[in-house]
Amino acid sequence: MFGDFIRRLTAPEPEPLSDPDARLALAALLVRIARTDGEYAQAEIDRIDRLLASRYGLSPFEASKLRTDAETVEAQAPDTVRFTRAIKDAVAYEDREQVIESLWEIVLADGIRDQDENALMRLVAPMLGVNDRDSNLARQRVTARRP
Repeated sequence: MFGDFIRRLTAPEPEPLSDPDARLALAALLVRIARTDGEYAQAEIDRIDRLLASRYGLSPFEASKLRTDAETVEAQAPDTVRFTRAIKDAVAYEDREQVIESLWEIVLADGIRDQDENALMRLVAPMLGVNDRDSNLARQRVTARRP
């Protein structure tokens, strides 16, 4: 199942993603950013579940299932560029800003801005077509909401 998804995602000319596939790609990108620093903390897992539940109107069980599937996809996926390209092609700009905000939520979930996570954010935001200014504003909104 996931092998077919990855083949479609990494095709030279990928088709636009269906809604379920776009959800899976976004969830896999969230998992990838959480794993970037070498620690996949429970706080990050919980935050991913809450973001997925909120964004897609999922129950806690459905969000957890989506994250679990995304963990498998993320582990098998070759690179971040293809995830990002698929999301960019499948999601409107305004929603991509929300994707960046969600990514910042994960980066900041454990209270530490790791250099590897920062580097990945600097790579991913422009690939999603979100400029540095809008990414910075998204980070500031996330920071302002944190206790």
